[in-house]
Amino acid sequence: MKPFDLKSALLARHAQHVVLIHFPIALFLVSVAFDFVGQWKRNAALATAAYYNLTIAALSTVPVVATGLMAWRWQLEGQRLRGTLLLHLVLGIASSMLIWLTWWLHFRGRKPERTLPQYRLALELLGAAVVALTGHLGGFLSGVNSPV
Repeated sequence: MKPFDLKSALLARHAQHVVLIHFPIALFLVSVAFDFVGQWKRNAALATAAYYNLTIAALSTVPVVATGLMAWRWQLEGQRLRGTLLLHLVLGIASSMLIWLTWWLHFRGRKPERTLPQYRLALELLGAAVVALTGHLGGFLSGVNSPV
């Protein structure tokens, strides 16, 4: 494969998932940080930044999940998943659902007659932990975290 061959890069069987996954991870974790600091400092600008980061994070989970499923179908030819790969898939879907649930709570809380529930902070911490564990397992699957 040539380093600047666009066709090879875009049509690789699993490369898109590996590249795209960094966006929702970073956006969600930054959103959680903004929300916690915004809550602590009572800063509306940080709360707004958290909401917009969370919105983009939630939207970016759609192609990430899709490319993860496509990588499974293409690279493994749809064979039955087990072990770390199965756990990565389950946690990946759970991560996506937690990100969307957190976004929904923020979306509802933006209406003038509503406020953000306090339990969202615990949900965000749970989401951050599940996202981190999912990424950790993904690192093993991609060879980044494997022993040398």
